[in-house]
Amino acid sequence: MAEAFYERLSFQDSTFLALESASSHMHVSGIAIFETAGLRRDDGGIDIERIRRYVASRLHSIPRYRQVIRHVPVEGHPVWVDDAHFNLAYHVRHSCLPRPGDEAQLKLMASRIMAQKLDRAKPLWEMWIVEGLDGGERFAMISKVHHCMIDGMSGVELMSVLLSLEPNGVIEDPEPWTPRPEPSALELLRAESGRWFVGPLDLVRAAPQVAADLFDPGSELRARVTALGEALQSGMHRLDETPLNRPIGPHRRFDWLKMPLARVKEIKRQIGGTLNDAVLATVAGALRRYLGRKGVDLEAIDFWVAAPVSMRSDDERGTLGNRVSSWLVPMPLAEADPRLRVRRITEVTAELKESNQALGAEALMQVGEWTPSTLLSVGARMVRRALPMNMIVTNVPGPQFPLYLLDARLECNYGQVPLMDYIGMGIALFSYDGDLCWGFNADWDVVPDVAEFADDVRASFAELEEAARSMSVASADTA
Repeated sequence: MAEAFYERLSFQDSTFLALESASSHMHVSGIAIFETAGLRRDDGGIDIERIRRYVASRLHSIPRYRQVIRHVPVEGHPVWVDDAHFNLAYHVRHSCLPRPGDEAQLKLMASRIMAQKLDRAKPLWEMWIVEGLDGGERFAMISKVHHCMIDGMSGVELMSVLLSLEPNGVIEDPEPWTPRPEPSALELLRAESGRWFVGPLDLVRAAPQVAADLFDPGSELRARVTALGEALQSGMHRLDETPLNRPIGPHRRFDWLKMPLARVKEIKRQIGGTLNDAVLATVAGALRRYLGRKGVDLEAIDFWVAAPVSMRSDDERGTLGNRVSSWLVPMPLAEADPRLRVRRITEVTAELKESNQALGAEALMQVGEWTPSTLLSVGARMVRRALPMNMIVTNVPGPQFPLYLLDARLECNYGQVPLMDYIGMGIALFSYDGDLCWGFNADWDVVPDVAEFADDVRASFAELEEAARSMSVASADTA
């Protein structure tokens, strides 16, 4: 008989479970739009069974997709176990847009799907195949994966499992899979009961070396403790309320836009900084326009953006779970000159690279590993409040070449970050095949005009692009 199996969630992964509430669903979503191509049936619809067979053939590379959450008795910490009742048809779903099948209808459907909480009793993912876009010439894949399973970079690696570099209609036979037995409550309790006895003893035994490392300027422990202090200090700033920071509800609005990546890189080349600096400066200009229309005093307000930073090492590639930290970046909303907005942000991000703030935020998560699970919710909110923010802006680099789902070419992919507490809107960016794809996830009531904010991003980028162009002309005239 096979041995019972379980795998304990890390504190950071558990945090995303603990932060979930009736109005804040902690799944990461995306809308990928494909050309229909060879996936069209003779009657014009999408061959959903072929897609299901293909996903089934790839599941051996994504073991978490056939696992469910259980909890250790008494102590309460979540663990992964194999799902003895896994049903692929439940997770790979099929829907259709009404006529005319335009992107406005797709955005509404995506918003409704994203607003639905994943069922904790089943594996925490769904994939919706939505046909009928542009009269059937395109279709969408709306994916939902709980944040306890993936972060941005591991999400990109998941794409490499499901998508290929060339159109290929061949579907391999799925590898045999038999769920391993789930441990009983007593077995789980017995296996986990020693953690809170062994852990403190290990700390006592390690105390002399810990003390030595704390006083060693070159030690990893010293660097982490210093970074932890910087992260806590950075979290002491005042968090101003804005029209984007109100109590959120359970409903969502979603919007998107796409711009050529080369144009963003040209701004970086002319004005300086990194591509992400140009993105944050574009966001700052859009916020300046949007909040200015709402009557916000741009000179008086402090607005902070959390910019997630991957802490994933090379030997962690291909693993699920979260290895992410954050920078806290103040937005220069009072700055009217777009070039100065870029320079202000570039100065801040350069300081953040030197300050190890992201390492400190990761250290906060590691401190949480020592927190008993009965206090997990408190610990999760402590970490959240130690890093106060008005908005999340995540920028994930993707492949700069075409990808395919069987025979269907991926045109674009728009990401969605979950909303928390008083954060009424989040922005996810994904670069793919020469384009920068922006996804805006907003609370239905807090930000009813999310489409206007997307227009503000376009206008802010055009303003920044014009500033870069004028610098290029001035440089050419001087030469």
